[in-house]
Amino acid sequence: MTNATGCSDAPTTDPCARCDTLLGIPGVHVEAVERTDALVTVTVSTPWQLMGCPACGVVAPSRGRRRRELHDVPGIVPVRVIWRQRTWRCPDPACLRGTFVEQVPVLVAPRGSLTSRAVGWAIVQLRREHATVQGLARQLGVDWKTLWRAVKPRLVELAADESRFDGVVSLGVDEHIWHHVAPRRRGAKELTGMVDLTRDTEGKVRARLLDLVPGRSKKAYADWLNDRSAAFRAGVQVAALDPFAGYKSAIADELADATAVLDAFHVVKLGTQAVDEVRRRVQQETRGHRGRKGDPLYGIQKLLRAGAENLTDRQLQRLAAAIEADDAHQAVYLAWRCAQDLRAAYRCPDLTAGRAMAERILAIFHTCLVPEIARLGRTLRRWKEAFLAYFTTGRSNNGGTEAINGIIELHRRLARGYRNRDNYRLRMLLAAGGLKT
Repeated sequence: MTNATGCSDAPTTDPCARCDTLLGIPGVHVEAVERTDALVTVTVSTPWQLMGCPACGVVAPSRGRRRRELHDVPGIVPVRVIWRQRTWRCPDPACLRGTFVEQVPVLVAPRGSLTSRAVGWAIVQLRREHATVQGLARQLGVDWKTLWRAVKPRLVELAADESRFDGVVSLGVDEHIWHHVAPRRRGAKELTGMVDLTRDTEGKVRARLLDLVPGRSKKAYADWLNDRSAAFRAGVQVAALDPFAGYKSAIADELADATAVLDAFHVVKLGTQAVDEVRRRVQQETRGHRGRKGDPLYGIQKLLRAGAENLTDRQLQRLAAAIEADDAHQAVYLAWRCAQDLRAAYRCPDLTAGRAMAERILAIFHTCLVPEIARLGRTLRRWKEAFLAYFTTGRSNNGGTEAINGIIELHRRLARGYRNRDNYRLRMLLAAGGLKT
């Protein structure tokens, strides 16, 4: 039979037996447990031991105990641990130490007010349950600063552990906006995020955030890569990125043996943007104004952004009717077909056939009579190797990086924004799996 604290009601002569059940800390004795409707109070102490002065080593006489209140993991009601902490005084008059107190790190950090297991519980809640620091502080009965001061040193220690970069074979990179305040007040808005996109034994990507560094430039990415070990850089075989020349240059300089892969989502997005640009241009040339209700091209703007395989027969009829309404609309149809060919190359089940389609796109898009498609073709030709690498690296892409960005955005909204970039980095590393807890 157990009481509300989880401790057995059966009598025992071994105080440590109750301790192991209630606190799980060897050497810490539970002296008493009291419960009211609003609070559970657990009084604990450590057994007597001979103690020498930490400064000079002289055996010190006891100066009794002092009561120290600690906040523990809450249950149905808040839990407080009253630690009867031992104190000593050095008997050597020449010693500058004077009095000193016992320390039990497994119970509480020096000068801390939260038990070690409360800090561990808070870290788990922050990482797995999408909790906020303010919400956990409220449950523990402390303020935001008290909880963060207890949690932050552990996160700093975990972030400094270089072993968390071990085993990275596929690396993703993307920019991230961490605040929307004037840069003069809070610094640069852009951060560069590095994400581990390595596949597991089942071939699935288990994306995790590796770091967030200030800036969106070649230097920001290259400096971060240069700070990593030579073994890390040598181990990266695939580097996924969006079409940003700065990141591509950093990969070429610091990851010479890695294969750069242009992200499929961003390539398809470029194709869709080209179709939109053609539609708006033709709309202006034929109607002399922006799209309005009743204009054929305005009525199909959403259809032009969808994949052909997702359109119903009725939607295809609407599309055909809008294109046939004016001969000038044929340019829009041609651009749409080119964008669909680009999507089809990525969707092709056979990578060899998909690569052949991609090579055909590289060969003809830049010669297209529609200027927006010709510009897209020239862009793809500049990124030829990274564009085709998708088909030779088992469909490597930056999708996991975008998923991590989604987690970051979620936790930023939960916290209603951040003012300190270092705290932001640590919080997001924890939330997005970048720390080995």
